[in-house]
Amino acid sequence: MAKKEKTAITIDDKKYLYEDLTQEQQTIVNHISDLQRKIQSSEFNLQQLSFGKDAFVKSLKNKLKQE
Repeated sequence: MAKKEKTAITIDDKKYLYEDLTQEQQTIVNHISDLQRKIQSSEFNLQQLSFGKDAFVKSLKNKLKQE
């Protein structure tokens, strides 16, 4: 049977093995990971929203010029 490799994480330039952490420490790591994904998703959504807003402002300016 193949031996499963342990997951290494680095905090302040020190490596830790996820599987060797306590349950509480693993939960904290999971929260950090989930929050990072949410931050990245929020930044992506903000970029889309900003682009959309800019497109509507440009459209309005064009419509106002047509008057």
